[in-house]
Amino acid sequence: MNRMNFSGTPPAVCSLMLAALVSVPVWAPAGARADDYQGATHMMPFEEDTIHYNKTPAEGAVPRLQRRIDDGTAQIEFHPRFGYLPGILRELGVSTNSQMLVFSKTSFQRERISPHAPRAVFYGDNVYVGYVVGSPLLEFTSVDPRLGGVFYTLEQNSKAKPRFVRTDACVECHASGKTMGVPGHLVRSFATDESGVVDLTTGTSLVNHRTPFEERWGGWYVTGRHGSQIHRGNLIGKEAFDRQEKEPNYLGNITDLSRFFDVGNYLTPYSDVVALMVMEHQTHMHNFLTRLQYEATISLQMYGHVNYLKTASEAFLRYLLFTEEAPIKGPVSGATRFAETFAAQGPCDHQGRSLRQFDLQTRLFKYPCSYLIYSDAFDALPDKLRERLYQRLFDILTGKDSGADFASIPGPTRQAVLEILRETKKGLPDYWKADKSRAAL
Repeated sequence: MNRMNFSGTPPAVCSLMLAALVSVPVWAPAGARADDYQGATHMMPFEEDTIHYNKTPAEGAVPRLQRRIDDGTAQIEFHPRFGYLPGILRELGVSTNSQMLVFSKTSFQRERISPHAPRAVFYGDNVYVGYVVGSPLLEFTSVDPRLGGVFYTLEQNSKAKPRFVRTDACVECHASGKTMGVPGHLVRSFATDESGVVDLTTGTSLVNHRTPFEERWGGWYVTGRHGSQIHRGNLIGKEAFDRQEKEPNYLGNITDLSRFFDVGNYLTPYSDVVALMVMEHQTHMHNFLTRLQYEATISLQMYGHVNYLKTASEAFLRYLLFTEEAPIKGPVSGATRFAETFAAQGPCDHQGRSLRQFDLQTRLFKYPCSYLIYSDAFDALPDKLRERLYQRLFDILTGKDSGADFASIPGPTRQAVLEILRETKKGLPDYWKADKSRAAL
């Protein structure tokens, strides 16, 4: 999460816990691509009649958990040190190995955050959790299949039953051109001074899987191995960046963060590099799904069709299939079992292949198609748009589409993704399974 706005908090410092990643230090040029297609940064009218964001009761992981707490089927213990955090992570199915640590002051709790006391961020496929040492609040974003990101806090009060409080004030920052004009998430990274204060005067860029490795993680701690590849994590203050110029990776390839802060204040002592990379892909994919949901809903109401969404659909497919992914230039490995536990979630085909399997040699995933194709948000897309996406995806994977946009996907890779989806993706049109033709090799 990164910036979240609550009562009395100026929008300028609003930033949801999980949305703060982009590696562009104040004294370095920005290079990450911000736009996906023409119009992608224009605000959607989500508070108006068609979407009713503020008036619609939310669904998703957090509302489901609240119902279980209310009916007594979920009992959350209060940890003497971490409060409700460990129990809620277990109930949400969020692994502590997903922990990432951000020290830039990009939160409504900015006064509690510094390089000596970073904010911890955890996540699963459809939920993000933020923890600040000593704070009376936990922060949450739950992904509603139709509304997108919905924001909550929970008071760390041992004498009261856990209660998530929805706070739509967060959209003052978490619905902008940076989130594709919908309530969502932004992963950004900033250079900071020695106290974690960000200098916004030189500009920033957004981070997703298209961002070059060397531009990521300013303002974040990073643990794991990445060889000679340089990144901007673990660098605090201008002197640290200057030294990086002379001694590349002098704070890279580390697994021990105890030199920076008391790691005993956190559930794990790590900020896993692979967890960071997956989140960068995931947050933008969530925004993209929400944008398509809104645009298709409005288009169907106005015109009865989605014919005007061709450009948006093609851009989404390019992101879904990682066609513009920044290459990894050497082996990457995390400091925890995050990669192992993430990959084990499947689903797998009869050959044991899964869209969650990592490559981490030249790219993030072995089979370049986003695992969020299995998400409730994808399945909740209006039928006419989802059918169009399925047809286009089928044409691409079978080699019927020979256009330049998808030419970078090798034939055998297309075939593998096609076979995996045929066995593991529910709701595919009949022609996907009936057509046994192989992709062009």
